[in-house]
Formats: sequence, structure tokens, C-alpha cells
Amino acid sequence: MTTLNQTFTTEQKEYLAGFFAGASQRGFSPFLGKKSDGKYTADTESSSSGAEVLYGTPVDDLCKEERIKLEKNGLDAYEDILRHAESNMMPDGPDVFRFKFYGLFNVAPAQENLMLRCRIPGGIMRSHQLVGMAEMAEEWAGGYSHITTRANFQLREIQPKNAVKVLDKLVDLGLTSRGAGADNLRNITGSATSGIDPDEVYDVQPLTRAMHHLILNTREFYGLPRKFNISFDGGGAMSVCADTNDIAFYAVRVGEGKAVEPGIYFRVQLAGITGHKQFAKDCGILIKPGQCLAVAAAMIRVFIENGDRTNRKKARLKYLIDKWGDQKFVEETESKLDFDLVRMELKECDSRRSIKRHSHLGIHPQLQEGLSYVGVRVPVGKMLPEQMKSVASLAERFGSGEIRLTVWQNLLITNVRNEDVDTLVAEVEKIGFDCKADPILGGIIACTGNFGCKYASADTKSNAVELGDYLKKEVEMDLPINIHVTGCQHSCAQHYIGDIGMQSVKVKVGDESVEGYSVVIGGGVDNEQAVAKEVFKSVPFTEIKPLVAKIMNSYLSQRDAGQSFVEFAKDKSVEELQALAN
Repeated sequence: MTTLNQTFTTEQKEYLAGFFAGASQRGFSPFLGKKSDGKYTADTESSSSGAEVLYGTPVDDLCKEERIKLEKNGLDAYEDILRHAESNMMPDGPDVFRFKFYGLFNVAPAQENLMLRCRIPGGIMRSHQLVGMAEMAEEWAGGYSHITTRANFQLREIQPKNAVKVLDKLVDLGLTSRGAGADNLRNITGSATSGIDPDEVYDVQPLTRAMHHLILNTREFYGLPRKFNISFDGGGAMSVCADTNDIAFYAVRVGEGKAVEPGIYFRVQLAGITGHKQFAKDCGILIKPGQCLAVAAAMIRVFIENGDRTNRKKARLKYLIDKWGDQKFVEETESKLDFDLVRMELKECDSRRSIKRHSHLGIHPQLQEGLSYVGVRVPVGKMLPEQMKSVASLAERFGSGEIRLTVWQNLLITNVRNEDVDTLVAEVEKIGFDCKADPILGGIIACTGNFGCKYASADTKSNAVELGDYLKKEVEMDLPINIHVTGCQHSCAQHYIGDIGMQSVKVKVGDESVEGYSVVIGGGVDNEQAVAKEVFKSVPFTEIKPLVAKIMNSYLSQRDAGQSFVEFAKDKSVEELQALAN
């Protein structure tokens, strides 16, 4: 399936037909985990002692956010949003938390207005949707948009009086922001080249969309102990950083002579949270494509029932897995399913093909003969309305009207006829972007920073652009390198998976407090999986630029032939990495 208006492939039809036929024959929903009476509710119950409990936790012990949700579900806050819009009033108190259920964030004091985060399953959108987002940005927001590391859009500087207009237009465009913040399942990511990658194992696009709609139509999924990320990796050339998610589904092939029928399956990894220096780990099960949604739903419900609701710092899935171990979690999941989970070691599956770095940029042949996709570099993900409209126009003129956002803060224009590629690339350059897979600029990622986030202590996007321009002059890089710049400990730019990562801090220089960064080195994802080590602490940004240039030039002069940066840094101690700057 290459565009949203095309029919399903034979394989996808068989999957969907079998999936729903099986559910029908069983006589109940395939998404289990409900109570014996068929209900599933977040209402409190009474314990044996008569005290009110929520999923076994005494109400008196609940943290502040859980009490807010118990008093009033965030999904029921739409009338409150209407009331605030009528008086042009920013949300305060519990409403600050509840408005996030509609993707609306009070980002004061960084900006005295609202930020909108939407949901775009798998990052795939149509040209008219991009035009509509551009119109929203220029009419009701700050005149720009940001592509995020979850392959969706954020709009900023929205006055409260315009909040309802933004939400309504999203729906008119066929988009939504429902559950884009707070304790909810965030935008579902999937391989950006699903259905068009010649080397992929499985087209995960139908799974990302099905998961998206399951979430939208399942009310109990809006009451998790904390936020939750899910990703589907189709096994192709481009990384979707699936192993940084709470649940990661990886498509794999199983050959002849194994304990299961040969064919395509999925492995499941659990509890990725790289801000806490942890990747998702394989939990030892093998599932069929048609079982992915049922397994995901069961796992979500196990988390809902057993996650910590007393301590926000211990409420992510990681901490439940730490407490139980992954096998107990799998057993609890299996108890909610009407089929047995197959245990099989990962080594019994065919090896995943290696990721091709920076394949989110440049020109690449598609599975479909005569067509290519073109990766467009959007510096640190920032787009102006006219640029958004121009990209939408190019997608219509040269492609199929489809635009795909990636977790690398850029976009793809797909289904471009090979004879039109050069013309498209020239047109992209006219609007201020480029399609070059530059080894330095192509791997720079940055979060919003203190320009629009109250937690950040530096203007990360501006700093990242300035750093990239400096490095281009000082370093002759010949292999792709990833540089991630994040504004705080929440690590929205995932600095621990960068070859070079930076987290902003305030640094004292004399009597002045200036923007600076702590530097980590040696991170990677997928087949290069590694958590970067902290090497330099609290370095003023003015010193960061020459410092990073020295590190990169030392790598170029000391590496073995063809050795990647992550391989070069992997076995070095902190002291050895510090010496690279000398």
C-alpha cells in the first residue's frame, strides 16, 4: 500500500479478513483484558477493608495527577476548552493537565500561550492535510511548525481563543490531537518507508493505522499511569528507533526447520526509555502479524492495572518490568489473550538487515518499478507555512500527494517518477530545503528548547543549526554521524542515542549564567545499539563548537578504515573519549 487511497494488497486483505473473522467466530472482541462482565472501567472499587481503591491502590495514596484524572477524565474537558476560548483564558490548575488530553499544552513561562501536538499515525499524511496545517500555523499559531521525533507536528503560540478553531480544523482535515499528551498512548510510529522499501520484511502501515484507531476508540486507554510509546519496524533500511519505545514490534522472517511454520512474524521488545539510558529488550515471544494489536492491547491493560499510580517518577513501564521481570509481564499478558504466545529465541529468526544511516535523505528507488522516494532535509524540523504549502504542491505535482514525516525531523515525498526526480530536487532547493544526505547536517536533531519549553535551559534549535554550520567548515566528514541536542533531562531529542549527544544546562562564567551543554558520546540504535557515555559536563555553548569539531577530527585521524563513529567510541573509556578533544 503506497498511498492512503489505494486498495489493500492481497496479503493485507488476507490478514484483515482472518483477523476479524477470527474475532467474529469467538463471539467477543479480540482486544481482551476486560472484566468477566465485559466491562472495563477506571472507577474506584472498595477493598476488603472498605477503603476506596483504584486498580488496587488506595485513593488516599494516589499522586496529584491520578487524583485529577479521578475527579474528571481529561476526555471530558472539551466544554472547559470552549469556556476558556470564549474568555481567551489560559488553562490553570487541574485544567493544565486535562487539556493535554486534547493535545493542548500551557507552555508558560516559555511562551504565554498554547502549544498543539497532533497525531499522524506512522507519520503519513496527504497534501491537503499539510496545507491545512500550514493555514492553522499562519492564522492561529506563531507562523511556523515543528516536525517532532515521533513523526508528527507541533504548532506553537496559539492563543486560548483559537484553541477550539484549531481542534475543529484538525478533525475537518482528518487528523486529531486526542491523547497527544498527558498519561496517554502517544503518536504511533512506524517505518517511514512502509510499503515502498524494496528490502522490508513487512508493510507495517496497516498496523500503525489500526493501532491508532484502536486507541481513539477505546476510552480506557486514556487512563494510563504515565505516557506510553509504541512503534512498528518493518525490517527495512530506515530506522524508526523502535527500540526506544515502551513496546517495539519488529518484523522478522523465520526459515525452514524451526518450531513454527516458515514465514513472517514479529518480535516484541519491551520498556525502552532512553532518557533513562535503557533500550527496549526482546521478551522472547514470536507473534503473527494478525496478533500484534491483540498483544499490544493486552500489554497496555496489564500496565493500566499494575503500573505505579503513587509516584510519577516510577510510573513508566520500565519500572513495572524492573519489579516483575519481563517473563511475568508476558505471562500476565498471555492471561488476557485467547491464544498462546509462542516462545522462541531471537537467534532462531533470520537476522535483521542493517540500518542504512541517513536513508531518510536523498533519492532512493522504491519497491514499485520506475518510482523513487525523495528525502527532504528540514533543518531541526522547522517549517514555515509557505514551505509547507510548497511541499504539498510538489507532492501533488511530482508524486501521489503523499508526504511522510520521519522520526529524524524531516519528510519524504513518495511515488516520484524517476524521470522527475532531478526536477523535484531543484524545486525543493527553491523553497529553502535540500535533499542531500550530508554526513553532518543530515543527522542533526534538536528538541524545541527554551524558545518554547519551560523545562529547557538553552535555545537548542538555534544552537544546533549554528553548530552544524560551524562543523561544516571545520570537519571533512565522510561517514554519516548523528548529533542530538536536547534541552533537559526529559530527552525529547534522545541525546543518549546520538553519536554525539548534548543536554542543555546553565553554566556559570564569571558572574553570568550562560547557555551550555553536557556532552555524551558513543550512542546508537538498532544494530548499532549503544547508550552514550557522559564525557564532558557543563560546557558553555561558545566552547561546544570547537570541542565537538576536535572530537570529530580526532575520530577521522585515529579510526580504522571505514569504521563508524559508534564503533570507534564503543570500547573507549571516558578518559579516552575526553582525550579526543586534546
